[in-house]
Amino acid sequence: MTSRNKLRALALGVAVGCTAPAFAATAFAPDSPWMLGDWGGLRSELLAKGVDFQLAYLSETAGNVRGGYTGHHTARYADQWTLGATFDLNKLLGWNATQAQIQFTDRNGRSLDDDALNDPRAGGFAATQQIHGRGSVTRITELWLSKGWFDDRLNVKGGRFTVSDEFAVQDCLFQNLAFCGSQPGNYVNDIYNSPTSSWALRIRYRVVPELAAQVGVYNIDPSGLENDNAMKLRTHGTRGMLLPAELVWTPQPNHLPGEYRLGYYYNTANHDDVYDGADGQPAALTGENYRSQDSRHGWWITAKQQVTARGGDANRGLVLYASATFHDRATNPVDSYQHTSMIYKGPFDARPHDTLGLAVARIHASSRYLRNAKLQNDLSGLGDNALGYIPEQHTAYIAELNYGIQATGWLNLMPNIQYVRNPGGVREVDNAVVLGLQASSTF
Repeated sequence: MTSRNKLRALALGVAVGCTAPAFAATAFAPDSPWMLGDWGGLRSELLAKGVDFQLAYLSETAGNVRGGYTGHHTARYADQWTLGATFDLNKLLGWNATQAQIQFTDRNGRSLDDDALNDPRAGGFAATQQIHGRGSVTRITELWLSKGWFDDRLNVKGGRFTVSDEFAVQDCLFQNLAFCGSQPGNYVNDIYNSPTSSWALRIRYRVVPELAAQVGVYNIDPSGLENDNAMKLRTHGTRGMLLPAELVWTPQPNHLPGEYRLGYYYNTANHDDVYDGADGQPAALTGENYRSQDSRHGWWITAKQQVTARGGDANRGLVLYASATFHDRATNPVDSYQHTSMIYKGPFDARPHDTLGLAVARIHASSRYLRNAKLQNDLSGLGDNALGYIPEQHTAYIAELNYGIQATGWLNLMPNIQYVRNPGGVREVDNAVVLGLQASSTF
């Protein structure tokens, strides 16, 4: 389940639990958190025993009403099904502070960015449909066990899971990928966000109630990105390890929740330099293969703070977000990213579960990556419309305004408008205005 669906399912579950008994919910009841209801009370009974089933659907439609590479107005649709279960092994087996999860994710559809916005010779830096990517295929996304000790001050999690489950975590309350989920995984090609999982181990220690430190080890296996390997459990194809570390601070000033993360990653896999050749000279100039670098690294900072409550209700009010990531400019096409956003929960008394969102982001290409493209174009003498020309990628700017309509306890509709300046960071591509609609449902 995406972080958006997890957040909404939790919030709606609490809200519904406060207004009507979950066991009374029938199929399609508007106040139920599940479209299919409580299965005659079976679902609540299983929850009480420690078994939480999840079945969710998320779709995103995007159409450019202006701009883009092709100049044509078109629309694309992508979707995702999520099926899984979380097990409280304390309730089931008496294993204190122990949980397990299994989850499968199926994605389908097409991307507006690939088909209309980006120059196909360069690709893009973000996506107007964050749900699109990693192939139209069913993947195993979660298969893990976690165990806590000393009142869960020390917690260890092992199995298959994603970097975005644990590190640089951000809420996913927008349709554009620039504002959704763990950003290092959006710009570094071997940091894998959902739905692509890796064999991994995460160790977290809570120093004090508001401060935790955690480290992780993730297997890097690019072959797992291939559709034929979507259910792969073997480690054949491993290229190295991703080693992230993070501090997580969760203060509550004025009883309003906040979360601040500062992290760093070191990657032991080999990566090609984006400019230098094997002999240390520009590869575009000498024709040599690009130099192989034996590691890469980067860091991030994220901030989330609720600053107001509506009538003393912390489930309503203004939440501010900001984040920045910085990556190895010698090996990564994108060297930095910054974003700020705000979400107002419950903007109207008549619509206490709706949300209003506004966000802006900047995605900057590595100066070495840009220099490489310019040098190749200078040497070839080709114009920007020629087949062999390499588009020069600079900086992309993205903004989104949305309104989330909680139509029922189990259905959320989020119309949105996005503005993309320099799609893919290419200045020659017309700035785009995109209309979108996201629909998410829990069954």
